Order: sequence, then C-alpha cells, then structure tokens
Amino acid sequence: MKIRVVSSKEEIFTLNPNERVVHLAFRPSNIDIFALVEACPKIEVIQLPNSYRRTVSRSIEMFLEMLRIQLMEGDVWGHRKDIHEYYEIPSSVIEEIRRLKLEGSPTEKIEKVVKQNKLTPEMVLYIFSKDA
Repeated sequence: MKIRVVSSKEEIFTLNPNERVVHLAFRPSNIDIFALVEACPKIEVIQLPNSYRRTVSRSIEMFLEMLRIQLMEGDVWGHRKDIHEYYEIPSSVIEEIRRLKLEGSPTEKIEKVVKQNKLTPEMVLYIFSKDA
C-alpha cells in the first residue's frame, strides 16, 4: 500500500487527483485541508503526525466525517521524500498480519508486528477494510 507524502502546502496543488491516502508532513490549516480535499476528490485517509493531529479544529474533523474521510495519526519514520514521494507499506507486512490474525495468534504477537513496522492500529484497520 502506498501513502503519498506531502511536505508543503504548495505541493497540494501538484497532487494526482486519484490519491487515496495522503500523509501531511506539515501542520495544515483549515484552508490546506479544504485544498487537499478539492485537489484529491477520491481521498479516503489523511494521516498526520500525532502532534499535528491534536491541533486540527473540530470543524475540520466534522467536515471530514461528513465526506467519510478518515483523519488519523501516524508517521512515516525514516522516509526520504527526496528519493521517493510515496511511503510504502510492504505487502509482506500486510500478509504477515493477516496470516497471524487468521491463525488466531495472540493479540500481543500481532501488535508486535504492527509496532515493528511502525503502523498505527487505525491504519491496520483501514488496510483490512480495503482488502475485504
């Protein structure tokens, strides 16, 4: 699964309109969120670092809820935007989590894989909801 990393406000206007999952690596204003939704009409998830997520206004949260766009915390640790504009969650990781879940492995074992790959529980739920 690919997550488009956006590191500046100006970059919003250059996005592919088909982007579905976007990570904003800057603190967005309400206007930036509106611009993102307008630039990417098929967007399903906006991911923000924890510290930025806490500063999003309630009105923007409600706006995104009405559009059925998920606003979630998360990070793209160690991603080099200058090398590649997408952060990729390897399919092998997704398959491993799925396999553990199907085998009925203890929750701790699944959580360990999730943490090792720096995924949030919200992102894992999103990935599985898209797979179903």
